Amino acid sequence: MSDEVGGAGARTAEVKPLKLLIDLGPLLAFFVVYFAVERFLPETGIYWATGVLMVTTVAALVTSRLWLGHFSLPPLITAVLVVVFGALTIWLQDSRFIMIKPTVIYIFFAGVLAFGLVTRRPLLKLLLGEALQLTDEGWRKLTLRWLFFFAAMALLNEIVWRSFDRSIWVLFKVWGILPLTVIFAIAQLGLIKRYESKVDGA
Repeated sequence: MSDEVGGAGARTAEVKPLKLLIDLGPLLAFFVVYFAVERFLPETGIYWATGVLMVTTVAALVTSRLWLGHFSLPPLITAVLVVVFGALTIWLQDSRFIMIKPTVIYIFFAGVLAFGLVTRRPLLKLLLGEALQLTDEGWRKLTLRWLFFFAAMALLNEIVWRSFDRSIWVLFKVWGILPLTVIFAIAQLGLIKRYESKVDGA
């Protein structure tokens, strides 16, 4: 019995760094390949990095399914858009496609959340319901906050790629988007605590 518990604990310890690698691996590979290639072959780094991003994103999705046993809908949608916009980027040799991809993703997520609010369907609850237990008012407010965040990130991505060169956009994509998302998520802990649903008998 103790061996089984120890094995389960070791398995959990293995999964956490693997999950982190799955989440960050494609972005880090994109960053490294872009600047490595751009140094020796200027103006081509974005295309090599895009190809690597496509491959590693799909590999991460498959690994998540095989090793962790599941993958959620947002990473699947993201992977599909990475492949579509990445393919257009390489085929047409136009980096604008991969650069507007985050904008499209954020607008899509904002639209989905807006649709859920209008139709009174707590779509965010469907995604996070197992991890969070909130009142209906809590879900509504959390959904509104994420909706505005996604809309703001879509606008910010447009400003960055249209106003600065590709290297700045790559830096923003890897070292800007993720930290901003983490900071925003942490900032919601107060709301989550305030509207936490109490389960009877707990």
